[in-house]
Amino acid sequence: MGQYERLVLMAEDELTQYSTDARKMEKLRQKIGLSVSAAEQKQIKQQLEAELPTGGLGKLVEEQRQTVALPFWGIAGLGLLLGISFMQPLDLLATIAGTGLAIAIQKWGWKLEAKRLVLKTLEEIEARIRQPD
Repeated sequence: MGQYERLVLMAEDELTQYSTDARKMEKLRQKIGLSVSAAEQKQIKQQLEAELPTGGLGKLVEEQRQTVALPFWGIAGLGLLLGISFMQPLDLLATIAGTGLAIAIQKWGWKLEAKRLVLKTLEEIEARIRQPD
C-alpha cells in the first residue's frame, strides 16, 4: 500500500471520530508530518487535486452523499414492502438493486470526503511552512 492509499485510510479513520473538521485536520497533520516526506506530500497533493471533482455529480455526492443515496434507500424499502406483501419476487430485485446503489453512493461519498480532508490538511501544512507563526 502506497503513501496515497495510507493517507486516505488515515483520513477515513479520522472521519469516524466525532469532532470538528479543524480537530480532524490537526490530528491528520501530525500523522502526515511524521510519516510523509515533503516531496511525497507535494506529489500526493497534485494527485488529489487532479482526482477530486470540482463540480457536477461528484461534488454533490462528496458534500451530500446521504441525500443522494436516500431515493435508492427508498426504492429498496418499497421493493421489499411490495415484494413481501404481494409476494412478487421481481419487486425484491428492486430491493437488491436499490440497496446496492445506495451503498455504492455512500462509499463513494465517504472516499471523496476523506480525500478532500487529506487535501485540506496538505494545503494547511504547506501554508504553515510558508508562514510560520
